[in-house]
Amino acid sequence: MRRTIWLIRHAMPDIPLGERWCVGGLTDLPLNRIGRLQASLLPFVPELQGVSAVFCSPLSRARETALPLCPSPLVMPGLEEQVMGVWDGLSFREIRERYPALYAARESDLSVVPEGAETLEAVRERMLDALRRCLDKSDGDIAAVSHRTAISTLTGCRELLTYTTLSALRWDGGQFTAEAVGIRPHPALTNAVCAALHEAAGTDEKLRAHCRAVADLADELCAALRNKGVLLDAEAVHAAALLHDLARSEKGHAAVGALWLRELGYPEIADIVRQHHDPDGTDVNEAAVVFLADKAVRGNTRVPIGERFAASGEKCTTPEARAAHARRYVAAKTIQDKINRLCEEELIP
Repeated sequence: MRRTIWLIRHAMPDIPLGERWCVGGLTDLPLNRIGRLQASLLPFVPELQGVSAVFCSPLSRARETALPLCPSPLVMPGLEEQVMGVWDGLSFREIRERYPALYAARESDLSVVPEGAETLEAVRERMLDALRRCLDKSDGDIAAVSHRTAISTLTGCRELLTYTTLSALRWDGGQFTAEAVGIRPHPALTNAVCAALHEAAGTDEKLRAHCRAVADLADELCAALRNKGVLLDAEAVHAAALLHDLARSEKGHAAVGALWLRELGYPEIADIVRQHHDPDGTDVNEAAVVFLADKAVRGNTRVPIGERFAASGEKCTTPEARAAHARRYVAAKTIQDKINRLCEEELIP
């Protein structure tokens, strides 16, 4: 019986910023915030809907990636990353300084390994053995969360194996065959997906209710504009409105939220989220609708934008902050007037 094993590279681990690190099978790191967001998308990936069991390597970054797919993933030794011996856990700057000749040789030949490291052939053999054990413990198609080098020994194309990408191995009862490599999860940003992202980001219900209220108003603005012949991407507006405060707990939350969404593979939504606090201009477009809807909702209650700006203005304690606040108020009033004129009614008081 032919079966499919979906090999999933783990999500982004909590690697120290500013340098590249050798994170091998001896280095156990949890996921960072972006990694938890990446993992939260996996239950909505069509290819994974029919799997009967979820396995993962013993390392934290693999186990945490598997959790959204299955509350009790089966830990399978043998699926972990290549052990990199004396390099494991070091930054590549340190490696280059301590082992310059070996580092240079490995740049062109990954079969060259440092002291105490596994060979690629050894990694391949234990991966195959682990996957056979996964098949023995399950029926039908399965998912296995593993690691970049470990997966690449079976599929090739290491460069395609970015975080949470899927690769398909077919098992025909006698051998494994790679049939797809490096499929990036990209589910539509439905209400359920946006809710899962908020859960992964740790936003509270009060903030989520605000985002839903902003999305409801943005939907109404898009519909009114459409009735007057102004066609916007209503799905993008809705998703961006639901996610505009995803990073609300972070300093510079609009830019941080945009960064997260770009990392997840949603650049258009990211650009709208980036502008929800301070738009690039006053043209009536998707970003302007989300910006204005946000400024017309306080908590989860619609309010005149003058009232919203009066309340937020009280928090501006420096001349620079007050000037930026005034600029945003002018932008909001300008967009408000344009939309009301286009729709021939006062949609936003």
